[in-house]
Amino acid sequence: MTDLDRESTPSPAHTWAGGWRRLLLGTGMLVFPALTAVALTGDVTGTAALAGYAVVVAFCVCYVLLAVALGSRQLNWIKLLLAVMTVLFLAALPFAHGDAFYLATVIVSAVAVGWRQYAARAVTVGTLAALLVPWAVPAWHTGPGGFQALALLFTALTCGAFAEIAATNQALVAARAEVARLASEAERNRIARDLHDLLGHSLTAITVKSRLAQRMAGKDLDQAVAEMAAVETLSRQALADVRAAVTGYREVTVTGELARARELLRAAGVVADLPRAADAVGPQHRELFGWVLREGITNVVRHARAARCSVVLTASSMEIRDDGTGGGGGGIADGKGLTGLRERVAAAGGTVEAGPLDPRGWRLLVTVPQPDSRPGRTT
Repeated sequence: MTDLDRESTPSPAHTWAGGWRRLLLGTGMLVFPALTAVALTGDVTGTAALAGYAVVVAFCVCYVLLAVALGSRQLNWIKLLLAVMTVLFLAALPFAHGDAFYLATVIVSAVAVGWRQYAARAVTVGTLAALLVPWAVPAWHTGPGGFQALALLFTALTCGAFAEIAATNQALVAARAEVARLASEAERNRIARDLHDLLGHSLTAITVKSRLAQRMAGKDLDQAVAEMAAVETLSRQALADVRAAVTGYREVTVTGELARARELLRAAGVVADLPRAADAVGPQHRELFGWVLREGITNVVRHARAARCSVVLTASSMEIRDDGTGGGGGGIADGKGLTGLRERVAAAGGTVEAGPLDPRGWRLLVTVPQPDSRPGRTT
């Protein structure tokens, strides 16, 4: 399976890789056929020059068609056009000599984008050929093609890196979408279960008491009124239960955020060292620590470029560490993220410490008063 097969489904990442960035990179590749055409003026003249220009023009046409085929993921056309472009490159060698390897730069770069598993071999072979072939053909009267080899090497590596970033972004977007879908599905199931459990008894009791009140309306009016009063009480309780369920649906808790953090870090390829449970945290701090964990883990995934992230949780503190190079707090150090956390923690009487680690990484530490250290508390 090629990278083109894996990326056949459009996504926001394809928008990133397929918009103006891709157009700019693709248009820039036409510089290399232009360099070959310019070189023809110094190598050949007359009919040979016309033939050389015809080859370069045909190469450019094939390249434009290749760009269209890449955009529409037409694998058979891509392979055919690359084969034709390779033949045209070989046909340009007698006319442009070593400068024909500028055309090879386009071919190798296309392989690096579409077939990343073969990129290393293609770049190695292309670079060595660009370097040694001009030196090995005495009739060309040139030395090693150092500039052409460097152009091929760095251009192909740049295109390969671009493709790798686009694929990584696509995978991350897909993973986040899947995490969101699973979380949404789990929450819907929980809400359905909670509403069933909360309302099942109340609605059944309301139905029974309503029928009883109807039967007694003509016999014992006072008893019928009492039954309807009970129905009103049950209705109010049911409404309160629904509101409690909705509140629980929107509530942020450290337990829920631990599950979310574990899944988010896994999707981002970060090794997670997280507590299995949050039993050590008192009820008064579970929502606060949930917000801290959500903000900290989100910034690790967005900014840290980390391989590992750990969370240490106690009754009075939460510490989040990563080993990244981008700074886990890069998105909150001077922005609203850390300000919002400081406000939340300050309201609970706690403190926030955030900063880089030596030699690398980022640390976010939130400390709150222990339950037995509050003023007026006695033991």
